[in-house]
Amino acid sequence: MLTYTEPKAVSDAQRVEILEFALELSAKAGQATLQYFRSELEVENKLSDGRFDPVTEADRAAEMVIRDGIRKTFPEHGMLGEEFGHSDGNGLTWVIDPIDGTRAFMTGMLHWGVLLALFDGQRPILGVMHQPFTEEFFAGDCQNAHYHCGDVSRPLQVRRCGRLEDAVLTTTSPRIFALQERDAFAALEDRAKLTRYGGDCYIYSMLAMGQVDLATDSSLNPYDIQALIPIIQGAGGVVTTADGGDASMGGFVIASGSTELHEQALAVVRGTTDVS
Repeated sequence: MLTYTEPKAVSDAQRVEILEFALELSAKAGQATLQYFRSELEVENKLSDGRFDPVTEADRAAEMVIRDGIRKTFPEHGMLGEEFGHSDGNGLTWVIDPIDGTRAFMTGMLHWGVLLALFDGQRPILGVMHQPFTEEFFAGDCQNAHYHCGDVSRPLQVRRCGRLEDAVLTTTSPRIFALQERDAFAALEDRAKLTRYGGDCYIYSMLAMGQVDLATDSSLNPYDIQALIPIIQGAGGVVTTADGGDASMGGFVIASGSTELHEQALAVVRGTTDVS
């Protein structure tokens, strides 16, 4: 289980080197997924209580590629992955979601990606989201964020929307929210100019790109959000839990393109439900 510890120091030069490694490793993992994409894929349900939490051969194959690469290059680092659990290390932990958006993946849709973050004990200090089919990379280190696709490479910058009434709101699904949280999401949706459903990691990447203004989901795990935090922050955005706290461990998360918009969204949520 991932917990908060004293932060492990990483120099600026090390961050550059490690982020390049993360980009290369996510590309290798992405290649491992593509042989399964839009194929006759066997899907298993990880739950036995009537709910559906899918996992595929592609999820496991991609995570093994990532784990093997980390073991060879940074054997002293810990790892937390969705499919193969947690192992301790020297204070730096790689947080892995081999396919964020497995439901999209298994239905041939494009809103999925490989997520890879490095957690220093207090926060994720760098993150990569890679969509292998579209050959897109979104990467950030909390200070800067960049987009890469083929020959295109440019900085990521959020859109500075200042009013909830002018905002484009996104969520993977309104059904992802717990019963006590649904009024909060409904209140946000009532105030926003437009709401779009579906997307998993892709909606947060679009927020960093300045295409949408708010992204929110609930019941997130650390591996669902950690890679996206340095990208959004590096693009100038804000990510917290719905009570304004640190989002590194997941939960009910809200990401915004501006501080003003974020404060308005948190106020709406606080006014409708207890999110403490």
